[in-house]
Amino acid sequence: MLSIIGIAPHPPIIIPDIGRGELSKVSKTIDGMQQLSQKIKDKSPELLIFITPHGNVLREGPALLTEKYLTGNFGRFGFPDLKMEFETDQKLIDILREETSSEPIQPVFLDNENHAIKNDNALDHGVMVPLYYLKKAGVNLPGLHITFSFDANRDLYSFGTALRKSIDKRGLNTAILASGDLSHRLIPGAPAGYTPRGVKYDQLLIELLREGKVEEVLNIDPHLVEDAGECGLRSFIIALGTIDGQEFSTDIISYEGPFGVGYLVASIEPLNNKGDTLANDDSEKVKSLPEPNPAYFARQVLESYYRYGHIQEPPGELSSHYLDKAGVFVSLKKQGRLRGCIGTFEPVRKNLAAEITANAVSAATRDPRFSPVRADELPELDVSVDLLSPLEKVSSESELNPKIYGVFIRSGHRTGLLLPDLEGVDTVEEQLGIVRQKAGIRPAETAELFRFKVSRYRE
Repeated sequence: MLSIIGIAPHPPIIIPDIGRGELSKVSKTIDGMQQLSQKIKDKSPELLIFITPHGNVLREGPALLTEKYLTGNFGRFGFPDLKMEFETDQKLIDILREETSSEPIQPVFLDNENHAIKNDNALDHGVMVPLYYLKKAGVNLPGLHITFSFDANRDLYSFGTALRKSIDKRGLNTAILASGDLSHRLIPGAPAGYTPRGVKYDQLLIELLREGKVEEVLNIDPHLVEDAGECGLRSFIIALGTIDGQEFSTDIISYEGPFGVGYLVASIEPLNNKGDTLANDDSEKVKSLPEPNPAYFARQVLESYYRYGHIQEPPGELSSHYLDKAGVFVSLKKQGRLRGCIGTFEPVRKNLAAEITANAVSAATRDPRFSPVRADELPELDVSVDLLSPLEKVSSESELNPKIYGVFIRSGHRTGLLLPDLEGVDTVEEQLGIVRQKAGIRPAETAELFRFKVSRYRE
C-alpha cells in the first residue's frame, strides 16, 4: 500500500514569506517541490509519513512523536506566526510498536511521560518545509513523524522494512516524505565550510538513486559522507528500506546548491517487479562489510606523505582485501585534467597496500610529465585507482575491445600499456596506435599483445 516516496530538502528560504527577495536563487527547488507535491497528490494517499533529521535524534533508536496533534512554527527563523499542524495516525503507531518489538533496532515512542524530550510536540523544519508545499497542493493527511537515529546504515534500512510491514498491515495508501539536504560544503563560504568532496558526494548519491543501486547507497564511503557534511542520507536509507525486495523507478526532479547546500527533489515509485532483498538476508554479499575503497586508501597515503614528509606504514591491521597482490595504476586529476599517473602492470611489491602506496606517491611526485603536486593542491585532486587483472596474451586484434580491455604491448625491451575505457579511445585501431606510440614500436613491427581488465575505484 506504499505508492510513492518523496525526497525533499528543507531550507526555510524556499517558503515565500521567509525567502522573499531570495526566492529567485532557489527557483529550481521551488518548482521541484511543487512538482513533487502534485505527484504525491496524484497518488491519492491516505497516510503521510515524514522522516526527518531535525527532530529528536536519540541514541536508543529512531524517535516517533505519538501525540494526536503536532504543531510547529518558524519562530527560530524570525516568523513565529507562520505555523504548521500535523495529525498522528494512532493505529499506525500501535502497529509499529508491535512490529518492531523484536527488531534489532527499536524506535523510541515519545509518549506523555517523555513530554520534555518531545519539546511540546513541536514539528521541526525538516517536516514543516515540505509540509508547507504538500498542503499548498491539497495534501493534508494524518501519518507519522519519525526522526532518524545514528545507527548503522543496514540497521536503519531494516527499520525501514519493519515500517513497510506496518504500513501494509494498516491497509491504507501511503506516501513517505524523506527529508534531507545533501552536502553543506559545496562552495567557498558554505555553512559548514568548503571541500570539493561535497560536490563529489552529491553527484555520487544522485547517480546511485537514479540507477536504483541500493546496495551502493548502503555502502557509500563513510569518510566521503562525513567530509560532505550532509544531513539527509539516513532519512533516505530508511525510506529505501520500505521498498526492500521491490524494483522502483526514480525521477530526479531538480537539484541545485546556490548557497553551498545541495537541494535534491526526487520521487521514487515502487514497481510490481521483485528486486533484490537486502534486509535480513543471509547471503555473504549482505553480511560482509563493504569492500574498502582503494581510492580513499590512496588519498590517505598522500595526506600522510605530505603531512609527515615520508611514506608511513598504514595504521592498524590491514583488511584482507589489501593483502592481495595486483598491478595498480593511481591517477590524479585536477579540475578534470590529468595531474599525475603512475602504475605497475604486474605486482612488484609484497601486497596491494604497498603497491597503492608506492604508486600514489610516485603519481604525485615522480610523473615526468608534470611538476610535483603541492600540498595545497590535495583538496582539489580527484584520486582514482585501477586494479589490473593478470595479463592475458592474445593472438588477434579481434580479441581486443577498448571499452572492456586494456592493452599491453611488448617488442624486445620496449613496452607500452593503455588502460581501458578512456575518453576519446573508441576503436581497437585508436587503442593500438596510442600504445605503440607510447612504446616506440612502429606500426609495421611485430609485437606481442596482451589484454587485461581493471577494477576502477574512485572516491
